[in-house]
Amino acid sequence: MRLLFVDSCISQRGDQSRTRALANAFLETFLETHPGAQVERVALEQMNLQPFDERMLNERAALAKAGDFRAPVFDLARQFREADAVLVAAPFWDLSFPAMLRIYIEHISVVGLTYHYDAEGCHGDCRAATLTYLTSGGDAEQAESLGILHWKQLSSMFGIPRFDDVFASGLDLDPGKAEELVAAACRRASRLAEAL
Repeated sequence: MRLLFVDSCISQRGDQSRTRALANAFLETFLETHPGAQVERVALEQMNLQPFDERMLNERAALAKAGDFRAPVFDLARQFREADAVLVAAPFWDLSFPAMLRIYIEHISVVGLTYHYDAEGCHGDCRAATLTYLTSGGDAEQAESLGILHWKQLSSMFGIPRFDDVFASGLDLDPGKAEELVAAACRRASRLAEAL
């Protein structure tokens, strides 16, 4: 099994990132319970992804129309398409997630590669059986959390049948309880990893 880890754990806390703690808990359990599995990490902080402008969109569309999905502009989409499972970890920022993760979504959303249309609508073409979204934030969890809803809908668009999420929320409401809340969320993340 090949797990694609989309790492958007940006934090002023560095190694003490609460979202990173969730990701670490998930990954440790995943590797323990899936001998021989591989984790492929996409470290968004270390990449220089650019948002698509008109020129880039036109160039990508021309390549797609010609069926040339081997071009470098499709590297991330091909990688995403071929993963057996996907883990996305990002902090809850401004009711959503960091901008670099939105740019990553632009790069993996490719008609004819990760999804396609026909007369019946949109159909996903990705191999993954599951996508797990991990996030943490200072405010209380909201049922309509945009980051979670966004990734849930993307999972459907990409044809990924199972979507799970863990939101370690309310961490700044009572700082004395933050460690306990993160630990509980880490346990939930570990259980999801074990169930893959």
